[in-house]
This record gives sequence, structure tokens and C-alpha cells, in this order.
Amino acid sequence: MAKIIHAMIRVVDLDASLTFYKKALNLDIAQRLDFDGFSLVYLRNDENDMELELTWNEGTTEPYTHGTGYGHIAVAVDDLDAEYQNLVELNYNPAEIKEFSREGILLAKFFFVQDPDGYKIEFLQRHGRYQ
Repeated sequence: MAKIIHAMIRVVDLDASLTFYKKALNLDIAQRLDFDGFSLVYLRNDENDMELELTWNEGTTEPYTHGTGYGHIAVAVDDLDAEYQNLVELNYNPAEIKEFSREGILLAKFFFVQDPDGYKIEFLQRHGRYQ
């Protein structure tokens, strides 16, 4: 059986991305591999079995395009309101909290925030399938 071990995104400003992912998701550097012209930085925390790989390419100054295929990364949290308030205090400008229901039953309570490169991250209240 295949196991998902990481997702990779390209970042323009590695330091800004490391700061964002530490403050917004409490992700720490699990490993950093520096090569001639690029770096691979793997982030994780104790809550996760999967890692986020940040790829930084030396000399890149223009934002990467996300195309029409990228959607978002999703994380489940115990206290959505507290996470939201934390991101507001950090000036990360999260979108408003929304609720998604089907036939009168709450499926999800969530909001989105964008990282320094414009990648969307969905924060979901732990509930139902979102554990």
C-alpha cells in the first residue's frame, strides 16, 4: 500500500515561508538539504506523519504560478476560533470563517489563509471526517 509522505511547493522567499509555516501551523524543520542552486526543506510537527517540502531555487524573484490545478492544503484543528484569532494577530489576513452543511447537517466549519507565495491553506474544525 502506498503511503503519502510529503507534498512539495516552490517558494520565492524561504525565510518568509519558514516563518509563516512555524507561526501559522507550528511546523518545524525536520531536515534541510542545501544543494548548489537550490534547497529542500522538510517541515513537520508531532501531530503529522506527512511532511511539507519547501523547494527554494536560488535566483528566483518572480512569484510562481499556481495554474488551475492547485487547490489547497487542509489542516484539522481543535479550536478553529483560536487559530483564526492567532492568524489575525499575526496579520496573515485569514478569510472569514464559514460553515458548510448538507441537508441541515453541519459537514465542516472552516476558513482559508494564504502563505507568502499565495498557496491556500484550509483550516477545519475537527469534526466528522475532518480529524
